[in-house]
Amino acid sequence: MAAAAQTKKRILTGIRPTGALHVGHYVGALENWLRLQDQYECYFLIADYQALGDHFHDIDLIRKSVTDVALDWLAVGLDPQRSSFVIQSYVPEHAELTMLLSFITPLGMLERNPTLKSEIDSLPVERRSVGFFNYPMSQVADILLPRAHLVPVGDDQAPHVEMTREVARKFNRMFREVFPDPGTLIGRVPRLRGTDGAPKMSKSRGNVIELGDDAATVKRKVMSMYTDPTRLKPTDPGHVEGNPVFDYHDAFNPNKAQVDEFKARYRAGTVGDVEVKRALVEALNQFLDPIRERRAAFQARPKLVEEALMEGTRRARLLAAETMRETRAAMRIDTYTSTWN
Repeated sequence: MAAAAQTKKRILTGIRPTGALHVGHYVGALENWLRLQDQYECYFLIADYQALGDHFHDIDLIRKSVTDVALDWLAVGLDPQRSSFVIQSYVPEHAELTMLLSFITPLGMLERNPTLKSEIDSLPVERRSVGFFNYPMSQVADILLPRAHLVPVGDDQAPHVEMTREVARKFNRMFREVFPDPGTLIGRVPRLRGTDGAPKMSKSRGNVIELGDDAATVKRKVMSMYTDPTRLKPTDPGHVEGNPVFDYHDAFNPNKAQVDEFKARYRAGTVGDVEVKRALVEALNQFLDPIRERRAAFQARPKLVEEALMEGTRRARLLAAETMRETRAAMRIDTYTSTWN
């Protein structure tokens, strides 16, 4: 078993703990993680350092969210026996590698990062900290610390992986080959619209359906969803493209014939929003029912959640220590005693 595990390539991916997870996380990332946990040696990171970058004012949220993220991972079926759940700040090598790699990374690479640029512009000036500005560097170190070969992410995180590839190549050229060149894997639905029609789900906008939402909450959120603002009555021809109700049907309704029929009738003006939304409520609740059931079971046994986090973090620390030994040796900063003779 041990030999077989060592032949597997590694995955590193993760989530910032700034709240419970939502259905966009599932189709954009978690679905891939589930599929890959038998094929790869997987490290799933709860990136609490990075959450501090823009939530330093709300430590209680981060503390609660670390547990919420772990519960959601267990609820969707991620297995801590087959994969490692890791708390970032419990592995101090993440911070050390971030610092070392920052010395070989041009400032312009951070300034050009499109995800960072869009996110920092949305922050109030008083919360634009150095720590937040540097979080792409932290993500680079997160990926390289376990020497990951593949990073399954949503499409908004793809620029971070590309930056990681550039930094890894530069390090390997400057010193010696330590880090693999990681690949990117985008989810089946690269980016799920918010319930309000915004291009992306965002907890701060309140336009999300959480994996732990109960059936009544799902119904309320779906029935109030944005649809086609140009459609004044059910007999008006409607637009399917850009309509989040149909995006969610495509993502979660397994009855594809029903979805195709709804689309045709919507375009023809022979079906109302209410009928389409009611079918979506049913499909989403059927999808979420087993997730909610498993989440409740783990919530009632918090010791299992804690054990999953501690054991995964322990495994990550062993690998991190090995990577840092190789990194320091490659940079020739592992010892200075040879210069004393």
